[in-house]
Amino acid sequence: MNDDEDKKIIENNNESQNDSENNSDLQPEIGNTSSNSNPNTENQPKDENNQENKVIHKKEGRLHIYVRQDKYKGELKSKNWVGRLYVNGKQKISSSGTQNLEEAIPILEKWFDDVLLEAQSTQQQNEPKTQEKETKPEVKTQKVENLEEPKKDESQTKKVTVLNKLKGISLFQKKGDGKKGVDAKKQAKDFYNKFFKSKVSKLSVAGEEIAGLDITKEGIRVCQVSQDKEEKWILDKFSYRLFDQDQMNENIFDSKDYITEEITLALANAKIATKNIAMSIPVTSAIIRVVTSPLMSDEELQKAIETDSLWENLVQLADNLNDYSVFHQIINRDSKKNTMDILFVASKLADVNAYSNLAKKAGLNPVIIDVRCFTLKNAHDNCKFKSLTDQGGSALLELSSDENYLMIIHNNIPVITDVFLRQPEKDLLKNFSSATASSSENDAVIRRYSMQIKQALTDYEAKYEQKISNIQIVSSLKNVKDIIPVFKKNLQTVGFYLFNPLEGIQVPSYNVEKTNIENRSPIAPVLGLGYRKLDVFGYYKFVTAVKNINLLPNRDAIRQQGRLKFLSGFAAKGLAGAIAGIYLLLIVVSFFQISSNKEKLLQFDQVQSEFDVINVKYSKLMKQKNEMQRSMQLGKLVNSNQTRSYRALAQITRSVPLRVNFSKLTFDGNENFVIEGMAFSDQDILNFISNLNGKELIEQASLAAMKVDSQENTSGSNNKKGFVINCKLKVGT
Repeated sequence: MNDDEDKKIIENNNESQNDSENNSDLQPEIGNTSSNSNPNTENQPKDENNQENKVIHKKEGRLHIYVRQDKYKGELKSKNWVGRLYVNGKQKISSSGTQNLEEAIPILEKWFDDVLLEAQSTQQQNEPKTQEKETKPEVKTQKVENLEEPKKDESQTKKVTVLNKLKGISLFQKKGDGKKGVDAKKQAKDFYNKFFKSKVSKLSVAGEEIAGLDITKEGIRVCQVSQDKEEKWILDKFSYRLFDQDQMNENIFDSKDYITEEITLALANAKIATKNIAMSIPVTSAIIRVVTSPLMSDEELQKAIETDSLWENLVQLADNLNDYSVFHQIINRDSKKNTMDILFVASKLADVNAYSNLAKKAGLNPVIIDVRCFTLKNAHDNCKFKSLTDQGGSALLELSSDENYLMIIHNNIPVITDVFLRQPEKDLLKNFSSATASSSENDAVIRRYSMQIKQALTDYEAKYEQKISNIQIVSSLKNVKDIIPVFKKNLQTVGFYLFNPLEGIQVPSYNVEKTNIENRSPIAPVLGLGYRKLDVFGYYKFVTAVKNINLLPNRDAIRQQGRLKFLSGFAAKGLAGAIAGIYLLLIVVSFFQISSNKEKLLQFDQVQSEFDVINVKYSKLMKQKNEMQRSMQLGKLVNSNQTRSYRALAQITRSVPLRVNFSKLTFDGNENFVIEGMAFSDQDILNFISNLNGKELIEQASLAAMKVDSQENTSGSNNKKGFVINCKLKVGT
């Protein structure tokens, strides 16, 4: 790095800013910056804060150097300089590891050269593939825009599942030139998408038999639904059991013996024979977010998830990521903005396993664990609201002594706002009545509740420019009809209704008496679970994201078992003679895999428990190991530093240029020197730092601060510049 280049970086900040503004692809990374950003140190030059908000272009404009502006609690997550480049249509980002611009530039330039060298080497190895993509850009475009089809690597030899083997079979391969080969592959993909992802997938969903199980502190509800030839829903089986509160503890899992007995009675009363059930966890036990990330293929996304880098960057969790069960679904891809929206749902493994084990204790097989708010949305989506004549948007409000939240459905994605109530306020809400509505305490609780709803509606309408006219209330409170008029009084522009999840649903005569109740809204969660299907082929993946949520840790094994079971039955029925031989093979393979998966499912709880114990022991041992290593390292260093400090002082002395003198030298006796002095120019200081970094004993020298000598005439040209340099010695020298 020469002097002219350094001066150009400092003097042309405005030009760099203009370049970054014209380069639209940089804006999502940089974000909005504030003019009141704090300096790193008191003596730091004023230019440095301005540079942190700008993009510096190097390497003929291909290397962008900037400071990321993403913040946590109002502060930048990192002030280190970051480099970015685009190679082969992909974005690559690397941190310099330093906040010093002069140090960051050569580091990032070397990284830039290494990346380009690696890309050129890879391109030479894959020369035929590159040429084919360049001559046929329409094939590449098709792969990017087709959200249903993940990328394929024809040279890949590893096959994860038996279904992947089917994917690799070319049913339309023809001998001839390269173009015919590409057309044949395209036909095979089209056939796969049309057959497997539509017909077979939809058929498998329709044939699944799953019951819904809703567990609350109040009681349990079970149901099973079906569809007629016109695809209208029928409530085939339904039952509920209200708990004897004298036998219930504050934590429902402390009463699991009693709850499992009630589950068995409810299933028997409803005559539900299937063991496969769908459950839900409370909203308070889940983390639900829609995050935006750079556009990636399915393979790139999976790789980012496997390394934990994606969720660590996009979602800040309070605990270790390994403590959560995570579900994700791509809900939108924007090729123009080069971004995509991902639905992120997570819950503590302990909570998920607690609900799962409760069902297993009752002899059931949980195949789906959803979140309560999504089950309400599922029930809402399958209703025909004859009573609502207003054309405005609708929202759902869960009102209870436990969970309280407002859910607005926007473009099929829930926008959830928590309604905060303290426990005394929840008790007042539970005991509210029309007779006590005039009391100051009761009035304050309802008014505060209403204001939170109003604020949520205002924020939504301001952001999306859509008005919410109706709120459907889901509540098991006995006094809910006394509360609704008070809500209407506080929010006169919004209509409040008790949610009727059975509106538009066929109820057979034998279930009429069970459902003939004034408040049907508590049926909504279990009905929403009853609509759920295991979706072993990913049919709902291509319909809507929120119909496919499953937080079970072993959901992939369950889905694979379901695929194999369906494919085996599909082959046995002989629906396609051309592929009968393939499915006969699948029957054999599936037998062993189903047996293996069953054993794994039975042993899952035991293995999980053993893993937790071993993991705790491992963590303790690793902590002890690290402490011992630090002690041993310190022991090696506890000796006289006479020779080391003398050699270091000698090398520092030999590094001082002619026009530099230092007035103070501080050594902490371990690894760090602090040098203070004066110089005639910035270049003299940079030469001093460069000389220090070239010495054998010095690992790193960097500028900590600068100041102009106040004793000199500040308007003169011979101002001396004070400096503070930090030097770090190499360990073990």
